[in-house]
Amino acid sequence: MSDNPVAPDRPLRVGMLTPSSNTCLEPVTYGLLHGAGPALATAHFARVPVTRIALDTGSDAQFAPEPMLAAARQLADAKVDVLVWNGTSGSWLGIERDRALAAALTAETGIPATTSTLALLDACAAYGVTRLGLALPYTRDVADAIVSTYAKEGLECVLAEPFGEQDNEAFARIPPADVARQIEAAATDGAQAVAVVCTNVYGAFEAERLERALDLPVFDSVSATLWRALDLAGARPSWSGHGQLLRDGSLRAGIQSVLETLLEETGADRTTFRVDLPGHNLRVDLTAGEALAPGVRSIRRDASLDQRRLDTVEWLESERRALVQPHFRDAPHPPQALKDVYGVRAQMLSPVQSGGELTGWISVHSTRERDWTSADRRALAAATADLTDQLSQL
Repeated sequence: MSDNPVAPDRPLRVGMLTPSSNTCLEPVTYGLLHGAGPALATAHFARVPVTRIALDTGSDAQFAPEPMLAAARQLADAKVDVLVWNGTSGSWLGIERDRALAAALTAETGIPATTSTLALLDACAAYGVTRLGLALPYTRDVADAIVSTYAKEGLECVLAEPFGEQDNEAFARIPPADVARQIEAAATDGAQAVAVVCTNVYGAFEAERLERALDLPVFDSVSATLWRALDLAGARPSWSGHGQLLRDGSLRAGIQSVLETLLEETGADRTTFRVDLPGHNLRVDLTAGEALAPGVRSIRRDASLDQRRLDTVEWLESERRALVQPHFRDAPHPPQALKDVYGVRAQMLSPVQSGGELTGWISVHSTRERDWTSADRRALAAATADLTDQLSQL
């Protein structure tokens, strides 16, 4: 949170640095916030000069930090609780540039900050996306630069044909139906989600319908920026009607954070969490989150097993306590595929309960036999308590 705590009698205030020629993000942001109700947050905007998107020095100069810092100081006068650069320039200029900008905004104002590009990367991390479809309004050279930038962040991209525009104001005049067709074209060739990378394109209000049709998350830049801003301010946004990210993104990100901490504290090879929360599009056949050591194979999208019928899960259902297995010579035995396909040789499992039911469970995997230490068990217990608390807040 910022140095100016949110008063209990007012909504959060989100400060947005806005490209001067953008006519989309303000009405869309307020349209999205309308679904959350007026008590959650208000959005406040300051404009910085941006009119053209191209790969040349003149275009790059529009994204210098000084005008953004000046605009941020003005927003700080309104005692906003979070700041965002509501633009995607870091997607082609480089992620480190956005990270440096967010750090500079916070150093200048004392207010937590992020950017649209960083929000899109956070969305991909929360959903475990490693192959991302791209729907872009830009020219082909800018699109190729985005593909290259994202590759450095571990994201393979499926690029739909970009619209080929340079004029930033013109992006908002692309018909939403055309944007929807571009999203559909990007949802191919193994894409695990699609991102609309531009905050001046009307994609946000298409997300809900397209997600149902494509069975993939759609990360619109305006929606992603608002989601991450609210999450950074501590609001944990969750409302329906505008796609998975605004409904489930904070839950997914919270789960992922717990699993990454657990992986680090145990030195394991894989940590996962499976949970049945149909209202949040989560079922135990697929993991809700996964953290991996380098080089370890992902299990996230393998839905080949009936998880509730596994011997180890039935043991959890019966015992309702942690199962600690330094090896698999004794019952209950894990599924053969866990050993043969994923190379697991030892594991810890912990039940997560809600309303007296076994809602889900945490798994900690090792690709070698190992004696789990008391510190490992304490880390698992802490993760279990954390996830139980998160579920209790839903």
